[in-house]
Amino acid sequence: MQGTTVRRVGLVLAVATALTGVAACTFPDSSDRPGKDDRAAHGTSLAALRSAERATARAESARVESTTTMGSLMSMTADGTLGWSDGITGILTITYTGGTIADTMRRLGTTSMEARYLPDAYYARMGDTFAEQADGRHWIRYAYDDLEALAGGSGAHLGDQMRTTTPNQSVKLLLASGDVRKVGEETVRGRAVTHYSGTVAAADVPDEGLRKQLTEAGVATETVDIWIDERDLLVKKVEKARMTTGRMTQTAHYRDYGVRVRAQRPPLSDTGDFEDLMRKKAGTTGTP
Repeated sequence: MQGTTVRRVGLVLAVATALTGVAACTFPDSSDRPGKDDRAAHGTSLAALRSAERATARAESARVESTTTMGSLMSMTADGTLGWSDGITGILTITYTGGTIADTMRRLGTTSMEARYLPDAYYARMGDTFAEQADGRHWIRYAYDDLEALAGGSGAHLGDQMRTTTPNQSVKLLLASGDVRKVGEETVRGRAVTHYSGTVAAADVPDEGLRKQLTEAGVATETVDIWIDERDLLVKKVEKARMTTGRMTQTAHYRDYGVRVRAQRPPLSDTGDFEDLMRKKAGTTGTP
């Protein structure tokens, strides 16, 4: 029973990493690619994006709403606050709305959970059914340094990404595009914004960990769209992917920059450590 629980919790972690804005892996349709006229304004767009990256980084916190779909694997929503002044911190409510991950969560007693991000670890509060299989503990702790046990060598890069995933990372990703373009002036939720779009080749992504993950996943390129307001702050981003499990789309909205973020560690007595559960799994199944 312990081994089954650990495998299922591993799925939860894989999904949770998507919610904070980790770059999606895409194979864009030909219609996503800009034409020659769009590339003429490439330099101006890059200057605007650099200003947006700096302003969003300096804001240090925001309220986040996101929806993510990964083909038949899962669909989910996330809502809460994130801060990035000293490592990633925040509290998000995650709800799984479809796919095999939602089915797994349903068997564990709930399709909604609270996620807490602290600089050294990620915590997920599971339901009572999970607690019955985990010595009565509702929370599972994933130390970023221990994530290599989840997915082999790529797990280490996963931990690095969770530590550094912030809204400005989406802007950085678009800055790596060789064909970023200004789409035009628009309105998002009543706010005047400027829309930028681009196609990002995995080989051009400057972050080594992210570049390695994209390459290992068989990803050549991805499309990124962002909307920036008059204060140079990121208001919305959309990333699209074509993965082995189907089309992946993630949309996130950001507001209330500078909001106070409070993320406390769950009670130790109600928390199980991912590494300990993995060790128990090995002891139960006899696997190394």
